[in-house]
Amino acid sequence: MRRLTHILLALAALAAVAPAVACAGDREVPKMTTFGGSCPRCELSGRRLRGARFMAADFSGASFVGSDLREAHFLASRFNEANLTHADLTDSQILGANFTGANLSNARLRDTQASGSVFAEANLSGADLSDSAAQAANFNEATMTNTVFHSTDLTAASMNRVIARGADFRDATLRAAVLSFGRFEKASFRDAVLDAAILTNGNFEGADFHDASMRRTQIGGADLSHARGLTQDQLDEACGDSRTRLPVGMTTKGCAGLHISMHGMHGIIIPAPPAPPPPPAIPAPPRYLVDVASRP
Repeated sequence: MRRLTHILLALAALAAVAPAVACAGDREVPKMTTFGGSCPRCELSGRRLRGARFMAADFSGASFVGSDLREAHFLASRFNEANLTHADLTDSQILGANFTGANLSNARLRDTQASGSVFAEANLSGADLSDSAAQAANFNEATMTNTVFHSTDLTAASMNRVIARGADFRDATLRAAVLSFGRFEKASFRDAVLDAAILTNGNFEGADFHDASMRRTQIGGADLSHARGLTQDQLDEACGDSRTRLPVGMTTKGCAGLHISMHGMHGIIIPAPPAPPPPPAIPAPPRYLVDVASRP
């Protein structure tokens, strides 16, 4: 009875935005359905929720297994530990939403706008986020085995301590992203933009860096000893240190003008202060003019 009450509360907004559509056994929910309030652990698996709007709602622990959530809007809502396995969120808008600990394995999130949203500790294994925008999103400690980020904008995203073995970052933009302490074995960064990204202390065994841009990329302490497609030209533009492990015959160096400060798991690039100006030159001794002709 309590679960039924929660479901009815979540659907209460429906009357204000769209007429009910249903006959017995019909699983379709109206396209303009708006969900608000709290509906923790609700069972909505297999539902047709295309275009639904979740506004300041709490669906923590809810189940949307295999649900159709294409073009849905997740606005400032909580889906902590929700189960969205095999759900389809293509073309959805995920703005200010929290999916901490959620199960999004094998979900489809193609062409999704997820900037600034939280997927910390989530399971994204096998999920497809191709062509999406996830700038400044939080993926810390997420599991992203074989996750597809092809052509995804991950500018300034945080991926500390993720498990991303076999992940596909081809053509992705990871400018200024943080990938510290991550497991990226056999991941592909082919043609990716890693400029100013922080890869410190990560494991990149077997990862593919063919034609990746690595200007000012921080690789201090990273294991790149068995990376594929890595060139000396890329390393000359990157910033390493004595702990960086590289393929045989390759070298790296620190970058002038940059200092890496690690506070917990967060990498911060701090510009070094400019050199002080040189002291002024010592002035020449004064010269005096003497009128010889006027002397007696």
